[in-house]
Amino acid sequence: MDESRHMPEPDTSSDQNQPRLRIGFLLAPRFTLSAFATFVDVLRLAADDGDGSRPIRCRWRVLSSDMAPVQSSCGIRIEPDERLGDPTRFDYIVAVGGLIDGGPGLSLDQGAFLKRAAQARVPLAGLCTAVFSMARFGLMDGYRCCVSWFHHQDFLAEFEKMRPVSDQIFVVDRDRLSCSGGVSAAHLAAFLIDRHLGRAAARKALSILMIDEPMQGDRPQPGLPLELHARDPLVRRALLAMQQNLHAPLPIARIARDLGVGRRKLERHFNADLGIPPADASIRIRLAQARMLLARTDRTVTRIAEETGFCDASHLIRVFRETEGTTPDLWRQSRGVLTEQEPV
Repeated sequence: MDESRHMPEPDTSSDQNQPRLRIGFLLAPRFTLSAFATFVDVLRLAADDGDGSRPIRCRWRVLSSDMAPVQSSCGIRIEPDERLGDPTRFDYIVAVGGLIDGGPGLSLDQGAFLKRAAQARVPLAGLCTAVFSMARFGLMDGYRCCVSWFHHQDFLAEFEKMRPVSDQIFVVDRDRLSCSGGVSAAHLAAFLIDRHLGRAAARKALSILMIDEPMQGDRPQPGLPLELHARDPLVRRALLAMQQNLHAPLPIARIARDLGVGRRKLERHFNADLGIPPADASIRIRLAQARMLLARTDRTVTRIAEETGFCDASHLIRVFRETEGTTPDLWRQSRGVLTEQEPV
């Protein structure tokens, strides 16, 4: 997908006193400071050729309805710069989320402001968990959105009709942008810098932050524990999709389609990178999860089979015996784990 479609055109004005990129920030209560600070620092480092942190080519402001300080999840407070006002004075409105169990997220005033911005065709971006609030306000209907693998199931539990993207570091879908948080915020900011100020400015900002180079949005998210360690980005994204759908495994053809490739191409990449076909990789990932549940929980084999996408307990037992040389119950007993009572 062309990530630049429906994005604002770079400012070609000759007035050098006007910033070419203007960002308004909305901070949710207990927002993630690292995502906000990383995004702002990329703007700051690209804004001034002289590295004096002057907001010359970029301008950013923290917006508020009441001008009260906003406390981040780590306790540090940020003072707003301006009241909400007219969203069209900015090129983008960027919402920063935080702890999903720390409150309602963005306020009703902030939600109304985002809706006004959307109606005025000002692009909206959500960092970290801000897409939860944006989805609650109906602002992600019909859009793809990026969610951290860590919060993938939380998002599905609340928005069961939406399909979050958790195998990419950020997603740009027309006038909606979203990222998984952390360092991905730097790469999303660099994408905007590249778009409006040029690639050299984006690379310069990231280099000063000790980040090697800008990453494309479809770069796989790091950090999700996997049974298999792939180098091929396409294979890694497929493995992430398998990991995120353990209880209801997706057909390999569906995974390939979601990744925008044919099944045969996906199989070639798996064989070249891991030496096994995608179907075998899916079994290995689900068996790894089953072993973890057997070792760390008292759940029955029947329940574990349901949670890891096997047809039933007999199916899990058969596959487990083929790979481990023993049954799940005996494997568990050898580790001294007490279990729930199997249903009669």
